[in-house]
Amino acid sequence: MPKVRNHGLPAYMLIQGGIRKRLEAGHLKPGDLVDSERELARIHGVSLMTARHALAGLEREGKVVRRRGAGTFVAPPKIHFNKLMSYTEQMSGRGLDVSSKLLSLSVIDTEPEVAGRLALPAASRLIKLERLRLGGDEPFAIETCYLSADDFGSLTQARLDRVSLFSILQRDYGLQIGHADEEVDATTADPHNARLLHIPLGSPVLRIRQEIHSTKGKVALYVLGLYRSDRHMVLIRRFR
Repeated sequence: MPKVRNHGLPAYMLIQGGIRKRLEAGHLKPGDLVDSERELARIHGVSLMTARHALAGLEREGKVVRRRGAGTFVAPPKIHFNKLMSYTEQMSGRGLDVSSKLLSLSVIDTEPEVAGRLALPAASRLIKLERLRLGGDEPFAIETCYLSADDFGSLTQARLDRVSLFSILQRDYGLQIGHADEEVDATTADPHNARLLHIPLGSPVLRIRQEIHSTKGKVALYVLGLYRSDRHMVLIRRFR
């Protein structure tokens, strides 16, 4: 890392700014090792205490995580439960390049449980969209979205590997998303999911089921997400 220049700011803030820029540029990615306190102090000509203060501030922000005896690492993306965001918004908020790989897109009528979650008759035609979600070049999640084929039939023609689904629904269908009811638990990766996520068979994954409602109260989407547990951290803010 090049030495940061003094712009009238405290040295620890300049060090933090340099690390943030590397994060935003993708030079540092989740799981990467960050320069140690000693290395930062040497590179920038500051005291060990100043370097420690800089890393402590970044840790409070959730940018890095410090592991005793191992070093300081770029923190995995957080999933914020106090704000409903698309995956694109979540990853962009972490300064990561976002992309998706379309795995499948079809119209089905054989998933009565999913139809029930969408408050539709059991044999309803559903759009099933499965995408591999990436941050940079690394797989982070597998998301399967279900919508009513009668209401959103033309989605099968959209470029769903490049654009946020939320933005398409708002722009092309006038859908205003209000809130989501979510179920969160842990499961293990089967052969299919392990291969896509580049993790060993049986590895733990975070599973999130979402019933996403419009502002009119109707369930518009059902989303099943499987997230790499080593690349995501859940942040929950609770109020008394």
